[in-house]
Amino acid sequence: MNGLTIDGDHFRVIVNEEEQYSLWPSEKTIPDGWSDTEVSGTADECKQWVDANWTDMRPKSLRLRMASLPSAD
Repeated sequence: MNGLTIDGDHFRVIVNEEEQYSLWPSEKTIPDGWSDTEVSGTADECKQWVDANWTDMRPKSLRLRMASLPSAD
């Protein structure tokens, strides 16, 4: 076993309109609705970047909706 995944060993981090992230094989075309973040590397490097930068798992639309609600104070 060579340690490579079926999709290769070089990835990029992509993001959708809801600011949700995914790792995508570098040699594959980015799917519709997703954009390149310009972050790429091994799967582990990309996962580390996502873990450090995607700190709020809620979709963007939910975060915006919650921010517009009156405070419970």
